[in-house]
Amino acid sequence: MSRRKIIQRDNNGNTNNNNSNNGHHHHHHDYNGSPGTKVLVVGLGQLGLPVAQYVKQRGFDTYGHDISTRAMENAERMAGIKRASNFGDFDVYILCVSTHMPDDIYLPYADNLMAVARRISEEADDGALVCIESTIPLGTARKICTMFNHRLHVAHVPHRWYVHDQERYGVNQLRVAGGIEPCCLAMAVQFYSGDLNGNAFSSNNSRIKGSLGIPTHPVKSTEVAELSKTVENAHRYLQIAFAEELYIWCRLNNIDFWEMRDALNTKWNVNILEPRDGIGGHCLPKDTRMFLNSSQLIKSKILSAAVEVDMDYRNYKKFESQATTTTTNTTTSLKDSNSGIGKNVSIPV
Repeated sequence: MSRRKIIQRDNNGNTNNNNSNNGHHHHHHDYNGSPGTKVLVVGLGQLGLPVAQYVKQRGFDTYGHDISTRAMENAERMAGIKRASNFGDFDVYILCVSTHMPDDIYLPYADNLMAVARRISEEADDGALVCIESTIPLGTARKICTMFNHRLHVAHVPHRWYVHDQERYGVNQLRVAGGIEPCCLAMAVQFYSGDLNGNAFSSNNSRIKGSLGIPTHPVKSTEVAELSKTVENAHRYLQIAFAEELYIWCRLNNIDFWEMRDALNTKWNVNILEPRDGIGGHCLPKDTRMFLNSSQLIKSKILSAAVEVDMDYRNYKKFESQATTTTTNTTTSLKDSNSGIGKNVSIPV
C-alpha cells in the first residue's frame, strides 16, 4: 500500500504556537534518526555530501541523487550513500543543489533546483517534507510550494556550512528555519531539532522518527529565511569590501595599512577584516548579487558600490604585483600614473 495521506494537517490552530516563539529550538532529546525514516539528499557536491554523511550518521535511511555520475559514485564509495532509483516513497527530501551558473560561480541560477522540484512534485507521496538548504532567490520556496500544489510540506533551512572549518562550522550549527505554512515549519523544526514542544505533530502521527539534532531559529516565513542567507553573505561582502577600499586608500596615501588595521581592531566593536585576493568563492559574490536583484523597488546603493570596490581592488592588486617587479616606489608611481585609482575608474592593466 502507498504511504500517501499519512499526515493529516491539523486545523485547530495548534501549529501556530511555533510562530510565537522567538527563541531557538535546541534539541532537548538528542535522539538519533530512525532507519524507518527515508531521506533523500539531492545534490551531492561540496555541500550535499557532508549533509548526506551527517544524515546517515544520525541513523536515517539515507539515499542520494546527483546529475553528475561522478558525484553519485563518489558518495557511494566515500560515504556509503545509497543511489535513489526514483524520487518516490521518501519521508524527507533535502535539496542541496548548487544555485550558480554552471560556467560562472558568481552568477545566481535556479533552473537546476526547479527541475529537481518538478521531479519531486511528480513522484513524491503526499505530506512528505521538502527542505531546501541551497541558497535561493527571494520567493523561490513559495514558487516550489505552488508547483507542489500544497501537497507537500516545504521549508527553507539555509546551510551555514563552511568548507575551511568544518569542525566548528559544519552541518550541525544553529540554522534559520522558515516554512510556507505553520505545519511545514513545525515538521522541519521537528526533523532538524527534535523539538516537539508546541508543535502539532506528536511522534506517533508524524512519519519522521528522530531528528538531526541541529538547533534551529524558527522564523514566520520562507521569505525571511531566504533573505537571512543572502543578507548575511552580503553583509560579509560589505565588510571585506570596506577593508579592500581602506587598503587602497592607505597605499595611495602612504599609510601602513596593516599597522592601521591592528590599531583599529583594538577597539571592542571594530573588526576590520583582512583583504586578500578579491572577494571570491562559491557564495559571497553570487549571494550578494542575489540580494541586489531581490527587489524591483529598491537596489542597495552600498552593495552596488561594494561590488565596484572589489573590482577596483582586484585591478589594484594586479597593478601592484606588476609594479613591485620594477624598482620604483609603488606608491609614488601609482600616484603619478594616470591609472584612474581614486577616480572610481578601473585601472588599465
